[in-house]
Amino acid sequence: MIGAIAGDIIGSRFEKSGFKSTDFELFHEDGRFTDDTILTIAVADALLTDKDYAKAIRQYAQQYPNRGYGGTFVKWVKDESAGPYNSWGNGSAMRVSPIAYAFDSLEAVLREAEASAEVTHNHPEGIKGAQAVAAAIFMARQKCPKEEIRTYINDAFGYKLNYSVVHIRPFYQFDVSCQGSVPEAIIAFLDSNSTEEAIRLAVSLGGDADTQANIAGAIAEAYYKDLSAEFIAQVYQRIPAPFIKVLDRFWKHYS
Repeated sequence: MIGAIAGDIIGSRFEKSGFKSTDFELFHEDGRFTDDTILTIAVADALLTDKDYAKAIRQYAQQYPNRGYGGTFVKWVKDESAGPYNSWGNGSAMRVSPIAYAFDSLEAVLREAEASAEVTHNHPEGIKGAQAVAAAIFMARQKCPKEEIRTYINDAFGYKLNYSVVHIRPFYQFDVSCQGSVPEAIIAFLDSNSTEEAIRLAVSLGGDADTQANIAGAIAEAYYKDLSAEFIAQVYQRIPAPFIKVLDRFWKHYS
């Protein structure tokens, strides 16, 4: 999950900027955690405490407001009686990474990814986006070759991953839909040679930079297992102490 949070923080200052380069300061003073990090921690906390996903997500969003949430999501958070709102946005995909560590089979990961998504994003595309990201992370953890991950995601979810970031970048635009942002984020991982490079490539798409870097970073961390102590320290310096406590508890429980 550190890769996901790092991607969020690093990408946050580039969201909606149309930035199209991999050449930038990684941990800039303007980088901050956004809703991607908050809701990732909420899902991790829900798994640790057997809490309902909707309840955990609402609690965290209420405790940490004004962090880039979508308008419909904010209305949902404020209305305890509100059900899912048929969203196909990538919010379901950016918070799903803890699930890939908490279950021991791909079938269970897919089932739980759907459960975490459908409390808000019950549109088929919203569920698909969460499942695709969770599956990619789980397969990366299992040391599956990249081509196996590519083929599975393509066949299971219909995401066309036979392009490179270099091919996509010149024409890509800001898109918050799962179907228009998750495949590209996965491609950023597939094109990379490290977690840092995956995050840089995702940012360089010039799209929803924090969320796409979150997704690419989450998969890459699981695949490369290459985060240095200094990298992790940079992330921890930028998130609240309660988040660190959840992360530490999560790794102790699921490692």
